[in-house]
Amino acid sequence: MDNKKLLHVVAFALVLVGALNWGLVGLLKLNLVEAIFGMGTMLTNVVYLLVGASAVYIALTHKDDCRVCGKK
Repeated sequence: MDNKKLLHVVAFALVLVGALNWGLVGLLKLNLVEAIFGMGTMLTNVVYLLVGASAVYIALTHKDDCRVCGKK
């Protein structure tokens, strides 16, 4: 697997983690990231930072990677 594809897979997985976490917060008032790593810990902040950075990366590269939006 080349580096670009690996970065895309990792970023996509982190965006899914963030989306699922927000879904749990909205549905059950359960923040799974904080439940696992603790509230306000450095590790929790790193997870949030990586999820946010991944979302920016996916947003900026989406058109090139998407079969629907990409160039035909």
